[in-house]
Amino acid sequence: MPRIHFHQQLLTLKDKLLAMAALSQQALSLALEAYLTGDLSLCDHVAVIEAAINAAESDVDEFAYDLLAKEQPMAIDLRFILAVIKINGDLERIGDQAANIAQRTKTLSQVPLIELPIDIPDMGEKVGVMIRRAVQSLLEADARMAEEVLAMDDEVDTINRTIAADMVDIMQSQPGISEQALNAIIVSRNLERSADHATNIAEDVIFWVRGSDVRHKYSLAGAE
Repeated sequence: MPRIHFHQQLLTLKDKLLAMAALSQQALSLALEAYLTGDLSLCDHVAVIEAAINAAESDVDEFAYDLLAKEQPMAIDLRFILAVIKINGDLERIGDQAANIAQRTKTLSQVPLIELPIDIPDMGEKVGVMIRRAVQSLLEADARMAEEVLAMDDEVDTINRTIAADMVDIMQSQPGISEQALNAIIVSRNLERSADHATNIAEDVIFWVRGSDVRHKYSLAGAE
């Protein structure tokens, strides 16, 4: 009976984390929509969701640490709880990135909304796919799916660098829209950081499922 109760607690912990993941994804999606449309009311929704994310982070951490202290889990159960604690932090930071984008949107409300020659919607879609797949890999304990997320990160990094370079060129050639271009760089960077957090989540899923730490493997591969 004690082990059955423990595994029920693990399922509860996973449910709490998945609920938080849904909030983080919603916050980022709404923030990006606000930026693209200039709808400031969506920024208020993001602020409410971010507050809920912060509360959920504390709840998940407390639940996880309580399990570690009371149950003293071993092997894969221990790796799962440790992975949850780390994933929890990355989901909270995705919420932070969403809040940053919402703040950029409020700043831009003071200047004309213009169309820039960059594809932020495409970048946002790619980041959204990364987050969804990372969370799905957690739900299904699927290390192969998590590896797909790692492979997508380079593409987002490339888009971010391209946007930054293009916006610098625009600021030099069209100083009248420098503020819009600068904010585009910042939003792109927020999306790129969200992709990094999705990558971290995927790495933690692989650690949980396989017991292998792939963080340094991929960082070294990227340096070669």
